[in-house]
Amino acid sequence: MDMEEKPKYGEPKKFDPDFKGPIQNRGCTDIICCILFMVAIVGYVAVGILAWSHGDPRKVIYPTDSLGQYCGQGKLEKKPLLFYFNMMKCASPMVLLEFQCPTPQVCVEKCPDRTSTLLTAIKNPPDWEYYKSYCREDPGNMPVPQILQKKLCPAYLISSKPFLQRCFPSLGKKGEVITVGDKETFNDGDKIRDAKDLVAGMNNATVVMEGRQVAMKIFEDYTKSWYWILICLLIAVVLSLIFIVLLRYLAGIMVWVMILLVVAVVACGIAYSSFKYVNLKDTVGSNITLKELGFQPDFSVYLHIRQTWLAFIIILAILEVIILVLLIFLRNRIRIAVELMKEASRAVGCVMSSLFYPIFTFFLLTIVIAYWGITAVFLSTSSEPVYKVFNETVCPHARQTCQPENFTSSAMKIDCPKSECLFAFYGGETPYHKYLILFQFYNVFLFFWCANFVTALGQMTLAGAFASYYWAPNKPNDMPAYPLCASLGRSLRYHTGSLAFGSLILAIVQIIRVLLEYIDHKLKGAENKFARFLLCCLKCCFWCLEKFIKFMNRNAYIMVAIYGKNFCRSASDAFFLLMRNVIRVVVLDKVTDFILFLGKLLIVGLVGIFAFFFFSGHTDAFKTAAPSLHYYWVPILTVLVGTYLIAHGFFSVYAMCVDTLFLCFLEDLERNDGSPERPFLMSDNLRNVLKKKNQAN
Repeated sequence: MDMEEKPKYGEPKKFDPDFKGPIQNRGCTDIICCILFMVAIVGYVAVGILAWSHGDPRKVIYPTDSLGQYCGQGKLEKKPLLFYFNMMKCASPMVLLEFQCPTPQVCVEKCPDRTSTLLTAIKNPPDWEYYKSYCREDPGNMPVPQILQKKLCPAYLISSKPFLQRCFPSLGKKGEVITVGDKETFNDGDKIRDAKDLVAGMNNATVVMEGRQVAMKIFEDYTKSWYWILICLLIAVVLSLIFIVLLRYLAGIMVWVMILLVVAVVACGIAYSSFKYVNLKDTVGSNITLKELGFQPDFSVYLHIRQTWLAFIIILAILEVIILVLLIFLRNRIRIAVELMKEASRAVGCVMSSLFYPIFTFFLLTIVIAYWGITAVFLSTSSEPVYKVFNETVCPHARQTCQPENFTSSAMKIDCPKSECLFAFYGGETPYHKYLILFQFYNVFLFFWCANFVTALGQMTLAGAFASYYWAPNKPNDMPAYPLCASLGRSLRYHTGSLAFGSLILAIVQIIRVLLEYIDHKLKGAENKFARFLLCCLKCCFWCLEKFIKFMNRNAYIMVAIYGKNFCRSASDAFFLLMRNVIRVVVLDKVTDFILFLGKLLIVGLVGIFAFFFFSGHTDAFKTAAPSLHYYWVPILTVLVGTYLIAHGFFSVYAMCVDTLFLCFLEDLERNDGSPERPFLMSDNLRNVLKKKNQAN
C-alpha cells in the first residue's frame, strides 16, 4: 500500500509546468559551513607545515643512539649497528612504554665478537684499543671508576650478533642451560651473572624492534611487487569498464550471468578449500589448531593447517547458502530491478563522461589520503630526545629534564654528585610537543571530513547530471550540452557549504566511532562487564547511525542537485518522499544495490584469484615471473582492497544513477498523472513495469 495520503510525511509534490529538471537560477546554500570548512582547511595546511618542519621519518627506519643520531646516516654512515651498554636494563617495563632501553646506546661498525670487562681490557693495549670502539667517546687516561661514573664506556662486552640492526648477545644452549659465548656465566664488571639474565632484556627489546622490522619487510615487498600490483589493478579497471559497457547493452542478461558467476566462484572456492583440506590429512603438523599456533606474521603458515581450510569451507558455504536463499525469495523483484538498471544504462549512455568521473574522485581521495598519511608519519616522528636526571640515592632533581652536554658543570650535578643525565624517551616539552596529541586528532578528523567532502561532491555532481536526463521531455535533445561539467560547476559554486555540512555530520560520527574503538582496545583486559556491554551497545548504535546518515546524505545531495535548497531542507524533503514510498524504497532501491554489490564481488573474486595464484607461486606458469617476497599476502591484500575500491568507484556511477532516477521517478508519480497536461516523464519500460501509461492527446 502506498503512503502518499499520510500527512505526517509531508505533502506530495504538486505539478509545476515550469519545472524541467535541475533549477538553474539558484543561490549559495549553507554559507556558514562553507566558511568553517575553508578555515578548517587552512588550519589543516598549518598543521601539515608544523609536522613537516618538526618530524623526521628516519626515526621509523633507522636506529638512533642516546644522542638521537641515526646509525648508518651522515657522519655515522660506517656505523650502521646499535650497541646497548647494559642489555639487562632493557628488561625494564619502560622499554615497552617508551620504546627505549634506559641505558646508553652507541652506533658501532660491527657487533663485539668477544666477551670481556672494562677492568681486564684496559690492562692490555690491543684489547683496550678494540674496547674503545664501543665507547661514547675516547676516555684517554681516565681511571676506570671515573669512566663508569660518566658512562663513557660499557662495564662489559658480550659476544653479540646483529639482529634488526642492533647487537644482541649470542645466546645458545647446552642441554637446558642458556649460554653466552659458550659460557654459562659472564662478568658484568661488578659480579658474575648467569647468561639467562640477558633473556628478559633481549625479549623486551625484540618486541619493540620486531614491529619495525615487519614494517620494513612489508615496505620491501612493495618495492619488489608494485608494478605487478599496478598490473592487477589495471586488470580490475579493464574488467570494471567491460562490465559497465556490457551492462549498458545487456543489462538483463548480464545481471543473471553475474549472479550465476558469483555462485560459481564461491562454489569453486568451496571445492578448492575442500581439496586442500583432504590433501593435508596425512601431512605432519597439519592437525594443529589455530589457537595452538597463535598469531604468525607469515600468513603462509596458516595455509598448511587443516583447520584454516575448514574455516574457509564453512565461511564460503554459509555465503553460498545466503546468496541462494536471497535469489529464491527476490527473483521477481530482481526482474523489476533489471528494468530500473536498463533505464540507468540509458542514462549513463547519454552521459558517457560519467563513467570516467570516478577517476577524478579517486585522484582527489588519493591526495587526501596521501596528505593525511604523510602528516601522520611526520607528526609521529616529530619527538625529540628527552634526558632526565637519574640518581641511585635521594636527589631533589631526580627525573628532572637535563642536557647531557653541560650536565657535569650544572647545579644539578653539584647538588647530587652521583646523579647522571641519561636518555629517557622521545618526546618534548615545547608547546608544539604538548599539543601533539591534539594535532594528531585534528589530522584524523580533517581526513574524515575531507574524504567525505570529496565523496559527497561526486554524488551531487552525478545526481545533477542524471536528473537532467530524467526530467528532459525529449531525451537526449533537451539535455544540457555538458551535463556533468554543468552539474560539477553548480555543486562547487553554490553548494560547497551544503557538501561541507553533510560531510561534517558524518565525520563527527566517524571520529566518535574511532574513539569508541580506542576505548574498547584499552578496556580489553578490564573486568567490568557492564562497561564492556555499554561500550558494545554504543559501538553498535553509532555504526547504525553512520549508515543512516550516509543514506540520508546521499538522498539529500540528490535533492540539493535538483532544487538548489539548503542541506537540512533537502534532507527533510528526501526523507518524507522516501517515507511516502517506503515499500518501493525497500524493494527496488535495495535490490538494485544488492545486484551491484554482487558485481563488485565478482570482479574482486576474479582479480583476487589471479593475484593469489600469481604471488603465492602455487602455479608453475607464474613461478618464474612472480617476485620473491617475505609475505606474499601483502600484495594480494593490496590488490583485493584496490580492486574493490576500483570496482566500487565505477559501480558507484550506476548506483548513483539508480538512486537519482528512483527519486525522480517517485516525484514523477506525485507530480504527474499521465494525462496530456501532466504526462509521465519515465520511460515506457518503467511505465509498463508499474502498469502506468500516458493518455493520448
